[in-house]
Amino acid sequence: MNRKYNDKGENTCKFHLGYSLPFLITGKKIIMKKQRLLSAMILVVTVAAGLVGCAAAAKPAGKPLGSGKAAPESKIIEDALGRQVEIPALVERVVCLNVGALRYTCYMQAQDRVIAVEDCEKEQVLSRPYNYVNFDYFKDLPVIGTNGNHYTEELIAVNPDVIIMSNYDSNDAQKLQDISGIPVVLVPGSDALMDQDAYETLRIMGEVYGNEERAQELIQYMDQIKKDLNTRTADVPEEVKPSVYVGGVSFKGFHGFEGTEAGYGPLQVINARNLADETGQTAAFSIDLEQVMAWDPDVIFVDFNGMPLIREDYAKHADFYKQLRAVKEERVYSQISFRSNAANLETALTDAYYAAVILYPEQFSDVDPEAKATEIFKMFLGNDFYATLKENGYEFRKIQMGEE
Repeated sequence: MNRKYNDKGENTCKFHLGYSLPFLITGKKIIMKKQRLLSAMILVVTVAAGLVGCAAAAKPAGKPLGSGKAAPESKIIEDALGRQVEIPALVERVVCLNVGALRYTCYMQAQDRVIAVEDCEKEQVLSRPYNYVNFDYFKDLPVIGTNGNHYTEELIAVNPDVIIMSNYDSNDAQKLQDISGIPVVLVPGSDALMDQDAYETLRIMGEVYGNEERAQELIQYMDQIKKDLNTRTADVPEEVKPSVYVGGVSFKGFHGFEGTEAGYGPLQVINARNLADETGQTAAFSIDLEQVMAWDPDVIFVDFNGMPLIREDYAKHADFYKQLRAVKEERVYSQISFRSNAANLETALTDAYYAAVILYPEQFSDVDPEAKATEIFKMFLGNDFYATLKENGYEFRKIQMGEE
């Protein structure tokens, strides 16, 4: 406080509170008593506090002062390895690695979030419906690897929000995440028909894409199909079930009539009597054709993938085929190839219904296999892909061995 003196030697002080309030103090006598000074100060403080309170009340709500930029929203996903992976709350840019990851992403209707693909997706392939239907999404995208072999620099360059990796080929998710700095979510993948891995893959992807409703829709649909197929066939006595052989099954490349499979999914879910199950094998394998002759199956199904090789073999060994009861009785039928880069679930389910109509005509008398195929493809891919298959010669029908 500055002190000033008048010509009488009096000390004068001006105390400012937004405006001038002079208080005259003499050297001998206090004109304003201490009590009055204290009261004035209390009044000023009270008024000032009121003004501050009004200003605070009038200020609109907003971000806390000093908070800076809000941290991006995120969520924690538990993947197939039990890893806790932090990902953005809204995932918009995705890369899928290894067999099955992109297929299930298409089932989840998230193909438009994919920003790069493995090299095998750069060709439109009829045997992989998810690829064929969504090829326009994938054809111009950058390549970030091949099945089981990803290109780390290219992955980092495309900058996805999340990498979804199938465990079908490898489980180096944490290693890739540490190197790239990009969240990596591992899903089980599945090469079987509606097994727990398929359900778990859909559940995890539902969380990643923020679309649990779609995941639940597919899970419930699969449950309905399993129940329908099992309810119709579970009580059929074994002794009245026709014996079945499936030939032309692909595994590690194409195979002719000798290529078959124990645990063949479409037959397994309809409780059929698959002769390959009696061998002790547990997957696809090549069988001695003499064993097929010894079995002499009631019904034969032929996978379209094996048809060219079967045709070649028929030209050389027509007598073998003509001795088979199913051939003589014209009980040879098609199966649409469902295994290409692991199992295409929707195709396998259509095969199951067609096989059921052939093997259990009474129990499935109300089922039109082509209409059912259309329903299944539309559910999984949003597309009547059966019509596309049929246009290209892949349809449910009788087969003439050796046909062109």
